[in-house]
Amino acid sequence: MIAYLSGGMENAENEGADWRSEITHWLKENLGHDVIDPVIESEKIMIANDAENYREWKNTDPEKYKKFIRLCINQDLRSIIAKVDYLIVLWDESILYGGGTHGEVTMAYWVDRPVFLINKLPMDKLSGWISSCSTETFESFDSMKDSLLKLYKP
Repeated sequence: MIAYLSGGMENAENEGADWRSEITHWLKENLGHDVIDPVIESEKIMIANDAENYREWKNTDPEKYKKFIRLCINQDLRSIIAKVDYLIVLWDESILYGGGTHGEVTMAYWVDRPVFLINKLPMDKLSGWISSCSTETFESFDSMKDSLLKLYKP
């Protein structure tokens, strides 16, 4: 099985790479599942397109920036539609000024992929849309892990 690791990047510390690395290891070790990590996939696109400075383009060359970001969007949504079995989503403050996580959760819901949401915001701040697109909502990674073990343990 393959999990897609959704959550803040643009406004997250270290682009959200730390929690993704930890959960990748746990999924492989405990369930034998693979992951699609958009931090790693975006880095591959960045290298392939000589776009190491793409964040600067947001202000210096908005059209070039948009073209590059669309490559990332297309890859992420194609993965959700055609490659993954479920999503693990970290919903925290880093997603509030972005759009990717919102779109990924919605797309996953639309194509019937389970969405396991770890919500780090107060419940009254959790979007009804996002909550309703989620299969299950958790307060911690540990409670999500317990649920995944029950669902997917070989």
